[in-house]
Amino acid sequence: MIDPQEQATLNQALELFHFAFRAFTLGPDAVLAEQGLQRVHHRILYFVGRYPDLSINDLLGILSVSKQALNAPLRRLLELNLIQASQDPQDRRIKRLQLTETGHQLEQRLSGSQRELMARVFAHHGAPSEAAWREIMGTIADWQLPAVRRAPTPRAE
Repeated sequence: MIDPQEQATLNQALELFHFAFRAFTLGPDAVLAEQGLQRVHHRILYFVGRYPDLSINDLLGILSVSKQALNAPLRRLLELNLIQASQDPQDRRIKRLQLTETGHQLEQRLSGSQRELMARVFAHHGAPSEAAWREIMGTIADWQLPAVRRAPTPRAE
């Protein structure tokens, strides 16, 4: 049970988290709206860009969604030629995902503004604050979604 006096301080932290998240997603949300896309599309573009040749199953694990939940947004990105899918050379049942050049450009536009914001904030506050922020964010992720923090298994060549 949370101490009632501590609750006010925790509510302030929740509000800061809410407003920071809103500020963090403001720019990308505007770009996504121009494209007729949503945040789920950004998450897909980000992780496919970060892990080229990511399998659909690995993407499902990272996003922690069902095949049904991933189907429509992934299909839309394929239709828009932002992502391409190819068969794995060793196991043709596995589809590997890559960003197209257009997809890479959009992902850079979406995530680039977020990377720039984080770089400015970290530079402003210094390395100890950045390390503390990473530790806190990592703890939240580990406590609530431990399996999601795993990197995908690298593809054997």
